[in-house]
Amino acid sequence: MSHSLLHHNTFGLSVTCNELLEYESISHLCTILPKIRQSKWLHIGKGSNLLFLNDHYAGIVLHSTIKGMEILSDDADFSTIRVGAGEEWDDFVHSCIKQGLYGLENLSLIPGEVGSSAVQNIGAYGVEVGSLIESVETVEIATGEIKIFTRSECEYDYRSSVFKHRLRNQYIVTHVIYRLSHHFRPTLSHAAILSFFEQKGVATDQIKPMDLRNAVIEIRQSKLPDFREYGNAGSFFMNPVIPKEQARILLEKHPAMPHYAMPDGVKIPAGWLIEQCGWKNRKTAVAGVHEKQALVLINLGNATGKDIAFLAEEIQKDVRKKFGISIIPEVLYIE
Repeated sequence: MSHSLLHHNTFGLSVTCNELLEYESISHLCTILPKIRQSKWLHIGKGSNLLFLNDHYAGIVLHSTIKGMEILSDDADFSTIRVGAGEEWDDFVHSCIKQGLYGLENLSLIPGEVGSSAVQNIGAYGVEVGSLIESVETVEIATGEIKIFTRSECEYDYRSSVFKHRLRNQYIVTHVIYRLSHHFRPTLSHAAILSFFEQKGVATDQIKPMDLRNAVIEIRQSKLPDFREYGNAGSFFMNPVIPKEQARILLEKHPAMPHYAMPDGVKIPAGWLIEQCGWKNRKTAVAGVHEKQALVLINLGNATGKDIAFLAEEIQKDVRKKFGISIIPEVLYIE
């Protein structure tokens, strides 16, 4: 018997799997482990960072429904809060702001669940969640033992973690512990946020936590399509970081190219590269590039995963040909 994953991937692909198993506790998860050790398996959150390449996933799909938010420690400046991996990410962000726990405002409206935040190291508008994570509680698949990873052990980097790469498919995240501030210090480094408040005539020292959240939501909604209207996974590609010398040569040829100094080179917005190659708002019969944000690939209604992957490959080829830069999907391809 096949189980539909249509409502478990934001690309809106009509995909099925052999079996869909949900668990609501660590003990329940441990009863499932013997079964998945013998099978092909995949753990998902909301499926907001996945692209199924085939119409059927010949394995077991796991999904956490572990809930709960618990304050573990509290002092004059910070609180640590333990959150179940199955909690909706944006509900958690909203709840923190209402409780006077700050730091996550720029990550508002990102689709997905809490567990995925720790795996993907989600980020937006100058904030990466890895900087706010104290530790991550997991269950080791091979043994069923609980292991807690400190922030440094999570090996966070740009859209990356130990769970996504070196230890992929070895641990399942059950809870995430965040360290959040009692003092609101807005992160306003991103140009879109500064521009938003300038246009509203709001001075930076007058911005309140909910103002920042609402600004991020409005900016995201103005640029990114609702996945319920056009299936998508948000930003499809990561922003490439290139050597300084390569950036210098490109800037001589493209002086308007946006660029940001990084410790290991220069970051170039992938959306700008894609737009310069003429892909923004271009469409095939079943898939396309969004009209407002070239980083977003959309399902026009009847696309398959392979249709979207083909579109991505054509974009990658053109960017490589024009700029000599390889752009890498942030989305995980699933076969």
